[in-house]
Amino acid sequence: MEKKRADHKEAFKSGYIAIAGAPNVGKSTLLNKMLGFKISITSRKPQTTRNRILGVVHRASSQLVFIDTPGIHKAKSALNLRIVDTAISIMGDVDIILLLEDSTNAAVESGKILIENLEKIKKPVILALNKIDLVDKSKLPGAIIEWSSVYNFEAIVPVSAKRGDGIEDLLRMLEKLLPAGPPFFPEDTLTDLPERFIAAEMIRERVFRLTGQEIPYSVAVTIDSFSEKKNKGIVRIGATIHVERDSQKGIIIGKKGSKLKQIGEEARKEIEQLIGSRVFLELFVRVDKDWSKEDRTLRQFGY
Repeated sequence: MEKKRADHKEAFKSGYIAIAGAPNVGKSTLLNKMLGFKISITSRKPQTTRNRILGVVHRASSQLVFIDTPGIHKAKSALNLRIVDTAISIMGDVDIILLLEDSTNAAVESGKILIENLEKIKKPVILALNKIDLVDKSKLPGAIIEWSSVYNFEAIVPVSAKRGDGIEDLLRMLEKLLPAGPPFFPEDTLTDLPERFIAAEMIRERVFRLTGQEIPYSVAVTIDSFSEKKNKGIVRIGATIHVERDSQKGIIIGKKGSKLKQIGEEARKEIEQLIGSRVFLELFVRVDKDWSKEDRTLRQFGY
């Protein structure tokens, strides 16, 4: 009996995997699908993810620790430069890089910046071609051949992060490349992120989704208070939505506070699912002029 237990322990594999890619290719959607739980916010707008988001996938003989990195692009603003630096630095510290690309793109132009960095980092790379539910399947072999010519990938796996197609194949490929070793996290761990952080992200996602193209990316959310009322099981959260202009504040608040109320209601439901408890959410909107261009406020808001 002891011998079997030792053999199983030796066979276990674990490692860190960076999910890298250009903005808006579906990295957060893929992470959530692999986890079977939403921890990373999604939006049709590029650069939704700004921080490193960690998610843990537990399998019978392995543990895959994924890091959802911000989208890599040619950055100019202080905020976007920090975001891209974060993504590139993460890729140098992991065991495997999972490069995600949009299969609906006609060419590999979008991956050039990433490929340049991959050649410097020298880590095993698996390419996942996402959104195969949106393309003519007869064109996939040609896309795979084209990508094979630009980099020596360990494997190229077509997937649909939205529908879940190819996800199991992808996990098996990644599992093969993991180094042997014990798990990093207990079996019930999905992420190392605090609930306060994810709550702030859920609010920011609602702002993105409910304000359309009216609000640019100069929106940040901070949690001012996060406390559980004894005997009632209600988590009380106070949060501030930071914008750069008075006009943006007016859009988020809406007519007679209608937009802010909608943001609050939808974010509250998401947070309740996350923490498994009733939530009382109070939102404020504050103008911090040009916060995304100032080092002090970037640090204050966690970038």
